[in-house]
Amino acid sequence: MNRSIDRRAFLGATIAATVCGPAHGQSVFRLGLTPVFLDNDAAVIDGLRRALSRGMAREIELVQRRTYQEITGMLLERSVDGAWLCGYPYLQHADTLQLVTVPIWRGGPLYQSYLIVGAEDAATELADLRGGTHAFSDPDSNSGYLVTATDLRRRGERPETFFSRSIFTYGHRNVVRAVADGLVQSGSVDGYVWEALAQIEPELTANTRVIGKSEWLGFPPICARRDGFASEPVQALRAALLEMNTTDEGQQALSALQLDGFADAPAALFDGIAARMRDLEQ
Repeated sequence: MNRSIDRRAFLGATIAATVCGPAHGQSVFRLGLTPVFLDNDAAVIDGLRRALSRGMAREIELVQRRTYQEITGMLLERSVDGAWLCGYPYLQHADTLQLVTVPIWRGGPLYQSYLIVGAEDAATELADLRGGTHAFSDPDSNSGYLVTATDLRRRGERPETFFSRSIFTYGHRNVVRAVADGLVQSGSVDGYVWEALAQIEPELTANTRVIGKSEWLGFPPICARRDGFASEPVQALRAALLEMNTTDEGQQALSALQLDGFADAPAALFDGIAARMRDLEQ
């Protein structure tokens, strides 16, 4: 996979890519995107939209909101037909949601949560961060909240008492920026996003340092409602994602996303996140 992409040609946008109308008389398929994506890159969002639209033979509308809760709620309420979620909200609603596909990154459907500090900070592990300030991404993010909160719970600690202050930035890039700019001492961030930023915006990640990595966990999946999984539109989405790496347009979209492709994955892929959820509830 080509890693030498233009820094403007990466994933994520805080805007929704809209379409003009349905193809072949079919209704527009609405796919929700969570804030795992970076911001201000309409070109990449449009590339993903075009690749999916061609693969599904229908128009696609990509919808993004500020929080995981908003996008998850839209999927549960049928305001979107599918959504690129995180493993945490997927498991929170596993009785209603079903996996469609899981992205493949660096050869597998897995990623890690990173614990980062400023480049000049002397901390070397989580224990060194007691009394400091911390940035989380989203309360429903596995890598941006659950992992660190669980690591603290396993030590008999809680974020609200371990840190002097913690904030939610509602975006993984925002976590990196907050740490890099010295707004907080440390942050919990999606390792995929941090590594992607290291490729396209190295001057940002150079001002941070990774002091901890979680175990490998299930990559944020594409999900749909169980009662709509067998429908033609959702199955068309699944096929388009699975075959994305077979077309030039799809390969360009994947390159911009720094992904290898998409694959089927068993629900057991998220057992590690489920274990952390149980620990957090104790």
